[in-house]
Amino acid sequence: MLESVPDTSTAAAKARSRKPRLDRVLADALDLAREAAEEAGEGVGEHLGVEAETERVVTHYFDCTLSGYRGWRWAVVLTRAPRARVATVSESALLPGPEALRSPAWVPWADRLQGGEVGTGEVLPTEDDDDRLMPAYQLSDDEAVEDITFELGLGRERVMNREGRAETAQRWYDGDRGPTAPIAEAAPAPARCGTCGFFLPLAGSMRLAFGACANLYSSEDARVVSADHGCGAHSQISEFVDTTPQGVEKSEVIYDDEGSELL
Repeated sequence: MLESVPDTSTAAAKARSRKPRLDRVLADALDLAREAAEEAGEGVGEHLGVEAETERVVTHYFDCTLSGYRGWRWAVVLTRAPRARVATVSESALLPGPEALRSPAWVPWADRLQGGEVGTGEVLPTEDDDDRLMPAYQLSDDEAVEDITFELGLGRERVMNREGRAETAQRWYDGDRGPTAPIAEAAPAPARCGTCGFFLPLAGSMRLAFGACANLYSSEDARVVSADHGCGAHSQISEFVDTTPQGVEKSEVIYDDEGSELL
C-alpha cells in the first residue's frame, strides 16, 4: 500500500509567505528605539509605527523633521536572543518612506547625452562596437591595392555603415533642415534646394537627398539641407514670385534746409 508523501516544498513556501508575528517585548521597547535614533542623528520626530521583520526582530520608525528630508524616516532595528526578555539595538539608519522626496534615478552619461551637446573643448570617445560604424576595409596583401586605398577614400579605419547612414538621413530629414521646417513651408512651393544654384550635393549615397547650402544671404548657409528643403533665397526665386514692388506710390520730394550749416 502506497502512502502519500507530504509536499514539503509547498509547506516551506507557505511558511516563508506567512507574516512574522510581532514580538511584544521588542515592540514595547519604544524608549530604547528612540534613544538609538537620537544617537544616530538629529530631527527625530513622532513614532510612526513598528513592523516585524522576522522572528524576534522588529523595526521602529520615527518621523524625520530635518529640513529637506520630507517623507524620510528614522529606522531602528531591535532584536533579542531566544528566551531573553531584554531588547538590544541591531542598527539604525535614516531611510526614505513611501512618499519621500528623493533624487531621480541615476542615468549613465551615455544615455543622458543628447544630440549636439558636445561643445567646444569637450571630448566624446566613440565605442569600439558603435553600431553606426564598420571597418573601412581589410588588408589585401596586394601592394597595388594598398597604393590606391587612400585614393579611394579607404584610408580611414572606420566608416559609417548602412544603418548609420540611414539613421543620420532620417534625423536630418525630420529636423530643421528638412521639408517640414517652418522656413521651407513658408517658401514658394517650387523654391526647393535641389533646384537651387547654391546647393552643393553631398558625396556618396547621401548625394541624391542632401547637400550643403552655399548662399551667403540664406539662414541655411553652411548647413546640410535636404533636396526638398527650401527658403526665400533660392537662386531662381524671381521666377517663382513677383519680387517687384506693387502699388507703392512715390511720395513728393521735400527739402528741409532750415537746419543746414554753411561751410
